[in-house]
Amino acid sequence: MYWKKNRINFLALIFSTGMLVLGKVILFPNADKPKINSFVFPEEIPLAQWKPSVATPIESLTKKNSDVLGEKHYRYVKNDLSLDIEMRYLQNFYHADIGTYIKQNLAITSSSEVRQEKGVGYYGVGIDRQKAYLSSCINPRGESTFTHPQFRDNRYFKDISFDRIMPILQGHEALIDKRCLWVYLSVPLRNSSPEAAYQVLEQAWFSWYQWWQPRFPKP
Repeated sequence: MYWKKNRINFLALIFSTGMLVLGKVILFPNADKPKINSFVFPEEIPLAQWKPSVATPIESLTKKNSDVLGEKHYRYVKNDLSLDIEMRYLQNFYHADIGTYIKQNLAITSSSEVRQEKGVGYYGVGIDRQKAYLSSCINPRGESTFTHPQFRDNRYFKDISFDRIMPILQGHEALIDKRCLWVYLSVPLRNSSPEAAYQVLEQAWFSWYQWWQPRFPKP
């Protein structure tokens, strides 16, 4: 009886709150826009079956691209094979996808093959300058994405939820979270086949994703 009596009030509250959020976004799209802080990457991250090695600094994209709020280069070795992992923290990533991003920012000319792994998400693999690479976007919520539609759908299905209503109304979080942890892994191709190199990258990527996803930077 208690639930039946208060159900209408409860539903009215949900509806009203949703309309407040919608009205705020439509009428004041830039009001109380939350500031996204830069991110300092950890100096060392464990990666199963790989040993950390000295890494040279990557070419900085912060001066070229104002959406880059942090970047870091990690290097690992295993059986004389080196694995390089470039990490960049991006804001306002909504209108681009990883395939476009690596071509514009890393001068990658080859096309990527998009793959999917259950419990991880989408990623792309390819060959460029005698190296095999794997790249993806770790999302603030939901699985990883590679294309723009994948990232967009993730935002609509994962960002809009009741537990985020108050932070959004208070201006602490954006309704649509456009941040991304852009990951770019590469290994020398040497005499191995592309598929063998992809398998090495995939094994490292799955472990890397599981470490990073719950540690996605706070806004």
